[in-house]
Parts: sequence; structure tokens; C-alpha cells
Amino acid sequence: AIAALCEKILAAATPEIDLGDYRANIGVSIGISRFPRDAESTQLLMRNADAALYRAKSNGRGTYQFFEAQIGAKLRSRQMLEVDLRQALARGELRVVYQPQATIRDQTVFGFEALVRWTSESRGEISPMDFIPIAEESGLILTIGQWVLRQACTEAAGWATPLQIAVNLSAVQLRSPALPALIAEILTETGLAANRLELEITETALIQDFDRALNTLLKVKALGVKVAMDDFGTGYSSMSNLRAFPFDKIKIDKSFIHGVHANDQAAAIVRAIVGMGRGMNLAVLAEGVESEQELAFLQRELCCEAQGYLFGKPGDIENLDRT
Repeated sequence: AIAALCEKILAAATPEIDLGDYRANIGVSIGISRFPRDAESTQLLMRNADAALYRAKSNGRGTYQFFEAQIGAKLRSRQMLEVDLRQALARGELRVVYQPQATIRDQTVFGFEALVRWTSESRGEISPMDFIPIAEESGLILTIGQWVLRQACTEAAGWATPLQIAVNLSAVQLRSPALPALIAEILTETGLAANRLELEITETALIQDFDRALNTLLKVKALGVKVAMDDFGTGYSSMSNLRAFPFDKIKIDKSFIHGVHANDQAAAIVRAIVGMGRGMNLAVLAEGVESEQELAFLQRELCCEAQGYLFGKPGDIENLDRT
């Protein structure tokens, strides 16, 4: 009976709603806990329903999820990780590592991508795949992102050779109205030339609030900062977004580059993206280049730039050549 009710609620929310000037879509996710099977107190019932709701959202939204014991265990684990992450910055457990970016024609390093890493005193090395989503959901990404941007710009400003520095922006940062002013402040504070900074944004981040993202990116571009679309090819409407947003570069997702020399379908996709970038006067960078065969394919297709283990793994800047 509960499942049937959930199906009715989801179905009722499916049709678009006419708001006059535009039409809106409403999404619904449902979490369910049952008395007395899942809990006997109101507080615990609500907590378990919230855990089930979190699972429903992580499963792609637009669905319902009954509480299960393992869901509660995972939520508690996530909550503890969030508590530790809140303290990580103050404890100095976060650090920025750098991965080289090079031209494909002669493999000359022209810049580095800044990436955040977390080594917890109690947990050890924690994957960004585990803590970045938590940072985004909790809002901690605003503080962490600001710290990473300032660290990366400070580091790059001190290089003898004026190489480029690329920094990732999350969807949460992109929605912040304070972002352009923050970037301007950090550039002034560090003395880094604006044209040496490139901000990488995923397509998923763009479509969450299209109008606000476009407005923010236009203000960022007005500062002289470059903007790249990260993980290109994995989003929803790449072509229309490329036309609408002021990008300087496309970064081809590494899933298309792995074994591209031996995969006809991947080769066709990469070939099309490189050609499209050339036609739109956009630089194209291939991510995840790990072999000479992949590099040779990209050279033949006249791709401009590359990044991957073939050129260097992310590491401390002291161990990387930046002359």
C-alpha cells in the first residue's frame, strides 16, 4: 500500500507545470521508514526516513526507497566523515597537488591542474570520490574551494615561468553570487595575471541553474580568466551548452581516451570533438592519456593538448618541473 501511494505521488509530479512565461518540472524523491519495524520513536523514524530519502536521491532521484539497516549504517558513516572533513582544513590535513598539462605536438608542459587531496590523521588517505560529494552536499565545498583556489594562485604566482594554472569549480561554487568578487580578490591578493588562471566546470554543474551559471561565467570572463568545460561528452546537451557559454577550452573525458587507438567508436567520438573544437575556435585537451599509442592517435587527429599519467601523476609541486 505504501509503495502504491509512492507511485501515485511520483506520477502526479511528472507532468510539466505551466507557469505562464515558462514551464517547470517538479522532481520528487521519497524516503520511508515504518513503525515499529524500523524504529519505535518518532525521532528515530524521521532519521531513518531521512536516510532512506538520501539513498533515493543518490539512486538518481524521482524514486522511493524503504529504509534498510545498511542504509542507516552508511548514513552514520557518511555523517562521521563529514564531521572529520569539517576539521580537516583547520588541522592542515588538506593539500593541493598538481598534474602537468602538455602540448601534444612536442609534449611541452604549459600548465598544471590543481587538485585537492585529504590525508586524515585517523583515516589515512581518503579518495576525492568519497569526500568531494560530501563537501558539496554539506556546503563545505565553498570553504574548501576558496582555500584551493587561493593556494593554487599563490603557488602559480611564484613560478619563474608564467605557466597556466587550472582549478576546478563545483556546482555549489558556481551558484554562489560572491564567486566573481572572490576570484578578483584572490587575483589581486596573489598578483597572478588573470589570463594564467583557467577554471574548469563540468556540464552537470552548468545545467543545475542555467541562467545563474551563465551570468556568473560572463562576470568571471570579464576578469580575463579562462573557462574550460571539463569531462566533455558525459553531460546532457553538450552542443547547446558549448554555444551558450563562453568557453575557451573543451576537456575530453578520459573515458573516451582510454584505448582510443584500438576502439573505433571512441575514436569516432574523439575525432568529432576535436573537429568541432577546431571549427568553434576552442582549444581541445584530452584527459587520461596514459600510453604512447593514445598520444600518437591524438597527434594524428591534431588534438592540441593532453593531460594524464603519460606526462605525470598529480603530485607535490616541488617534485614537478615548472621551469
